[in-house]
Amino acid sequence: MKLLYLLHVLATVVWVGGMFFAYLCLRPVAMTLLDPPQRLRLWHGVFARFFPWVWAAVILLIATGHGIIGQMGGLAGLPVHIHVMLGIGYLMAAIFVYLYFIPYRELRAAVAGQDWKTGGAALNRIRILVGTNLALGLTNITLVFLLPFLV
Repeated sequence: MKLLYLLHVLATVVWVGGMFFAYLCLRPVAMTLLDPPQRLRLWHGVFARFFPWVWAAVILLIATGHGIIGQMGGLAGLPVHIHVMLGIGYLMAAIFVYLYFIPYRELRAAVAGQDWKTGGAALNRIRILVGTNLALGLTNITLVFLLPFLV
């Protein structure tokens, strides 16, 4: 069970930590220093490296989460905060899948075609979705620690 927890936490750190860095550190600097074409190329490159890690993290989080739940006897006997955390996790995964297959695909095509207006619109949708997932991820981490004491 400890190995499942370790893998679960590591996957969380990769995904949520990566979003935190990208959203709160890299984005403001890129906005300040780079013109739109350079900024869109930068994000295209960053996402190309980060998103495979996110896919691995999402798969690992789902697998280890269900493994942990299984070792605890299944969902039926678990407190409500586990159900809430699971729901938030699935919502985050769904947002990422949408982000990857719709606006990220549009960003890739726009950068390839040097269509900076379309690329900027796609990047803005990605920004909103990453911000949403970051807030959900930080909320879920907080719930891990607070809800057992409040429920």
